[in-house]
Amino acid sequence: MHAVFALTCLLAVIAGFALGRAAWTDGHRNAENIARHGHSVTATTVDETSYRAGVRPSSAPVTVATATWQYPSRRPHTETIPVPAGTRNGDTVRVWVDGNGNAVAAPPGQAEITLNAVGIGTGTLAGILLVGGALVTLRLRLVNARSARAWEDEWADIEPLWSGRLRPGQGASDE
Repeated sequence: MHAVFALTCLLAVIAGFALGRAAWTDGHRNAENIARHGHSVTATTVDETSYRAGVRPSSAPVTVATATWQYPSRRPHTETIPVPAGTRNGDTVRVWVDGNGNAVAAPPGQAEITLNAVGIGTGTLAGILLVGGALVTLRLRLVNARSARAWEDEWADIEPLWSGRLRPGQGASDE
């Protein structure tokens, strides 16, 4: 069982590395695709900033402001976009837009891609190790239970002879 667990550890490392690397490669490919099809333009805020709830219930509120920009070919757009805290009316900010000029999310940065890849690789490693460890533990418990039952059966046959006690159902004249 130790060899099986060692093999499981090796499998976990290989799978974690492979999936982490695949996530890293896909993250870079996705970021390049977003950067290729998106454009960074300068927008001017036309209103004071406000706060909007984050995407998840546990995330911090996001600072937003209404801003205007022109893309493509001097076509004006006005949307509420995330801005840095402390942005005032009339300040300029960078915004990523698609081919139609609508605001889109900026491509993920190197740190975000790396953290995602490390998380996926580590999660895979931990998941395989936990499942492998649980299976090895279950197998060892089954082996121990079977061994204990076999020992009890053997002891039930030997103990009366060894100790000189009568077996259940055995009389004084039976020998």
